[in-house]
Amino acid sequence: MDEVIIAEDGLCRCAWSQTAPDYPRYHDEEWGFPVGDDIRLFEKVCLEGFQAGLSWRTILEKRDAFRDAFAGFDFHRLAAFDDSQVNTLMDNAAIVRNRRKIQSVINNARRAQEMVAEEGSLAAFFWSYEPDPASLPPPQSVTTSAESVALSIALKQRGWSFVGPTTCYAFMQAMGLINDHQHQCVIREKVELARSHFMRPPR
Repeated sequence: MDEVIIAEDGLCRCAWSQTAPDYPRYHDEEWGFPVGDDIRLFEKVCLEGFQAGLSWRTILEKRDAFRDAFAGFDFHRLAAFDDSQVNTLMDNAAIVRNRRKIQSVINNARRAQEMVAEEGSLAAFFWSYEPDPASLPPPQSVTTSAESVALSIALKQRGWSFVGPTTCYAFMQAMGLINDHQHQCVIREKVELARSHFMRPPR
């Protein structure tokens, strides 16, 4: 598959951005732009966990339904979910109905509360795993890294689930911890500018 493609506006973009209806906006406006908001970071961890064994297209198409079902991914609210709410979610045809993944979201919400108490914010923890840009391989050439492995191990040690190295790497790509747009992609420079202005949370 080609690494880049000329989109309808005549500009060069990562090839994957043109392979599904929801992808162009996601690619141009979200993917790779740095995120410091705890709710958005938590949401992405959860959605990447749901993606395991599926395509991101499936999850992105259902994202609004996931947000409705999971209290906007407010982990403080999700931490109080019990078995009855799990059963309700299992009856929700608008989301991916996988009991282990649903239970994982609730577990991770409780772990997120603990992390905020320990670290000050989820952002402070996650951004401490930002790699040195000079050490990165060519864009979109790997699915894990030393940093994603370290992040996965650290999360699992804290009791998080569905946070393997590949999931963590996809999270890092999407949340802007790395700029993995192809070098020819018109969005790469925009992401780099956003990263240059982004205030890394202190830890």
